[in-house]
This record gives sequence, structure tokens and C-alpha cells, in this order.
Amino acid sequence: MTDTSRGLPERPMSPHLQVWRWHITMACSILHRGCIMGLYFGAVLLAGWALSLALGPDAYAAYAGLLGSLIGKLVMIGLTFALFFNIAYTIRQSFWDAGLGFALKTADLTGAAAIAFAVVATIVTWVIAAATGAF
Repeated sequence: MTDTSRGLPERPMSPHLQVWRWHITMACSILHRGCIMGLYFGAVLLAGWALSLALGPDAYAAYAGLLGSLIGKLVMIGLTFALFFNIAYTIRQSFWDAGLGFALKTADLTGAAAIAFAVVATIVTWVIAAATGAF
């Protein structure tokens, strides 16, 4: 007979906690998912901007004031990074869809390049915005 009085056997925790090491492709995947969520939020902000524009000058001025505040600018900088990272990551994924770039060194290099591109493009965009008075 089978003895079932002992309860369930001890099971290990999820393998990712013991087996997987942190690497750039994992960071890119997680960052991409976070950026997609941020871009969804950005779409809501864009819809709010269009709505404020339709509601008249007072509503638009209030919304522009909100986006022009320190927190609004930080959110916009984050959305800029999310957009540029999503562009770079999508190009990287397109090569993967074609069966290219799966070698470990290539995957690590393209992941680091996607992050670096997003950081540099965000900085350049906001430096230009500051130089033209848009910041």
C-alpha cells in the first residue's frame, strides 16, 4: 500500500532562482516588457493631450503645465527611452526572426547595443529639445 500520510514531497523552488544567471538578453527581455507597459501609458497620455486640445485653450494650458512639470518631464524622458529601446529591440528581434544573431556573443552584443542606443538617442533627443527651448 501507498503511504499518503506524509503529505506532499518537498519540491524545489522555481529553477530560475537556482539555475539561471543574470545576463544581458534576460535584462533586455524584462526591459522590453517594461517599456511596452510604459508605451501603453504613453498612449493614454497622448490621448489626454488630444482631449485637452479639443477641450479648449484652458484645458490645453493645464495639461501642458502638467507635462511641463518636473515629474511630467521625467515621465516624458522615460517614454522617450522606452520608444527608442522598443525600436532597437524590434530590429534585433527581426534578425532573430530571420534566424540570425543567436550566437551567445552576438546576442549579448546586440542586447547591449539596443540599451546603449536607447540611452544615447534619449540623451541626444532631450539635449536638442533643451537647445531649442522645448525642454
